[in-house]
This record gives sequence, C-alpha cells and structure tokens, in this order.
Amino acid sequence: MLTDADCRNASCPADKRRVRKVDSGGLYLEVTPNGAKRWFWKYRTADKLRVMALGHYTKPGSAKVEMTLKAARLARDEARRVHQTGADPIQKRLIAKVTEQASAALTFEGVAREFHQAKAGGWSDAHANQWLRCCEKDLFPWLGSLPLRDVTAPVLLATLRKVEARGALQMVSDLRGFSSQVFKYGIQTGKCESNPARELTDAFKRHTVKHMAAVLSPARAGELLRGIASYQGMPATRAALLLSALLFQRPGNIRALEWAWVDLDGCMLTIPAEAMKRTKGGKLNGRPHLVPLARQAVEALRDLQPLTGHGRYVFPSIRTGEKPMSENTVNAALRGMGYSGDDMTAHGFRAMARTIMVENIAGIDPDVIEAQLAHGKAGPLGGAYDRAEYMVKRCELMQTWADYLDRLRIGANVVQIKAA
Repeated sequence: MLTDADCRNASCPADKRRVRKVDSGGLYLEVTPNGAKRWFWKYRTADKLRVMALGHYTKPGSAKVEMTLKAARLARDEARRVHQTGADPIQKRLIAKVTEQASAALTFEGVAREFHQAKAGGWSDAHANQWLRCCEKDLFPWLGSLPLRDVTAPVLLATLRKVEARGALQMVSDLRGFSSQVFKYGIQTGKCESNPARELTDAFKRHTVKHMAAVLSPARAGELLRGIASYQGMPATRAALLLSALLFQRPGNIRALEWAWVDLDGCMLTIPAEAMKRTKGGKLNGRPHLVPLARQAVEALRDLQPLTGHGRYVFPSIRTGEKPMSENTVNAALRGMGYSGDDMTAHGFRAMARTIMVENIAGIDPDVIEAQLAHGKAGPLGGAYDRAEYMVKRCELMQTWADYLDRLRIGANVVQIKAA
C-alpha cells in the first residue's frame, strides 16, 4: 500500500510514458514525466476491464482542492459500492453530470445566461454588460438557483423589494424588465409557462425621472456664453464648452471628437456610426451622423488646431494624448464657473438648444432639430428622409443657432419672435 510520502516523492523517468504506483483494491497513482499525478480505479464489468479517473493527486495540506491519498481511497470505496449494486460507476457519474447540467439550465440563472448569450450579439456592448452585471448583483444571489418554473410573482416581488428598499427605483424598473425578458424566453423555449414579472407592473414606488439640469432661458444662456468667453482654464476645455453649445451633441461624442472626423473646408463633422448611441446593428450598419459646422464652430476648431491638431483627439486628455478628455472635464469647468449640478450640466447643452430654439426662433421645424440631435425618427424611411431632405435645413439651422448665440453673448435685446 502507498503512503503519503510515496505519493509525494513519486516520479517518472523521462524515457517512460508513465509510471503506476499501486495502492490496493484496484487503486493506483499514475505519474507522467512532466510531474502530473492522477488517481485511477481499475475494475471489471461484464468481463471487461475498465478504468475510472478519480482526480489529480494533491499532497496533504496543499491549498489546491484536488485529491489526497485518503480522499482517493474514499472515492474508490464509493465507486466500489456503486459497482456492487450492479451499476457501472462511470456511467452513473456521466448521468449525474448530464442531469446536473440539465437542472442548472432550467434555473433562473441558467435561463437568464442562455437568453443573454442568445441576444447580446444584437445589443450594444454597454447594454449587454450592464444587463448581466445587474442580474449578477441583484437577481442571481436570490433567484439564481431556483428552477425558473418556481419563481412566482411573490418570490420575484420579495427580491425586487430588496432593491427598492435601498432607494434604487430606476433599477427596480430595469430589473423587472430584465426578468420579464427571461420569463418570456423561458416560455418560448418550454422552460416555464408564465411570466410573473408582468404581474408586478404597478407593485413598486413610481420612479420620477429627473431631467439633466440645463439653462433654458435666453437671458441665462447669454450669461453662460459670456462665462465661457471669459473662461480662464485650459484652452481645449474652453473650446469644448463653446462647441457643446454650438453643436449640442451628446457629451460623450463631444469629448471623443477626432480630427479625422472634421472637415473644416467643407464645414462638416462626420461622427461614425459606431461612435453613436445606437444598437449594435445600428453601429455596424447605420449611417454616420452628420453635424454641419457653422462659421463660429469652424473658427473655434481652427483656433484649437495648432494646440491639439497633431494628435488623434480634438480634446485630448491632459495626461496622455492617447485618450480623450475625461467625461467630468466639462462638468467640472461649469462648476468652476459657478454653475451647480442643479443649474447646468454637460448634457444640458442639448436641452438648452432644443428648448430655446423651439420657443424663441421662428421658422425652425422641430423635426430638423430632432434630426440634428440624432434622435431616431420612426418609420422605415425616417433615416433616409432625414439625411436627404433635412441636410440643407440642418445647415441653415446650425448657422442660425450660432448667430443667435452670438447675439445672446453680446447682450443684444433678443426677444421671442416665434409666432404664437
């Protein structure tokens, strides 16, 4: 019989494929030249000699969770008891593994991960990651091991109440929606028969959406523009503030602008589809977003070009030109100018442009503003119509808006001229 020392010191010469160290009752330790050590149990079934792998050897006290000599003997004895009942221990272990896998696939977590794997290819990477991360944090710890069929409305309600209790009301809504997707997929694949998430639509406190803070009156917009004009910080930050007002694109698109996208002579900014806020299909197959550049925007970019035009980004990070400026740079500049988070944010430039244009500038079609904001238009022909029919109007819009901002900045007496 083997001892722990025998197992620990066992080795195999380089000129041999393997060496077997025999214990008792058909148990032996197989050692290979590379130092690997594995336990096997040899038995006979229907006049056939069979060998069952039990696991890798681990010396006593090792942090590795594998198999000591004592554990190997226990595994051999258990396999022998199965064999004595007339069953084949290898087949029984295989059946148990398949059964376990099938059972896991029917749990809430198993079905959720299967759904995620099936659908994530059509989602944006950000949404796919967020979907799984939220489930792993707030659903799987409580529901993950339960069979999908056993997750009833009260069970799901109790889980979501935990999230509601910490005040994350939007997350409750999101998780209920994610759960509903899982149950719908379970119904489609025969893993459950109902969708309890649909029964919880009105079971939680209502989440009141708080819009991003923004300057929404011409007078206050004039003050903001004068503040930008007198900003004493980094020139690139001042330009980012000004272009946020002139272009009113999403903050992520502003800070990540690349010089390769800018055509100063053609007065056009072309943001690639993959950089836009779209589904993965929209990023892969959609058209780029075109932003006509008013004369003032071109001048701002030309002034900035000697400073950052040698690199990739229009607004590079001050630490390294390999990355764009931080997502907090514009907000921090606004705080430095005296605007709190309740007064104005980087995203607020979009609301400022849309609100002031609609309420104070006559003759602008709201649909043209929506197209310039990159808000998708419903209908199969919406995208093509926006691109072809609206481009002339969008060019006019951007110049009209820039001129209007100039008048606000210099303190002109700008009054509402839109027809009542």
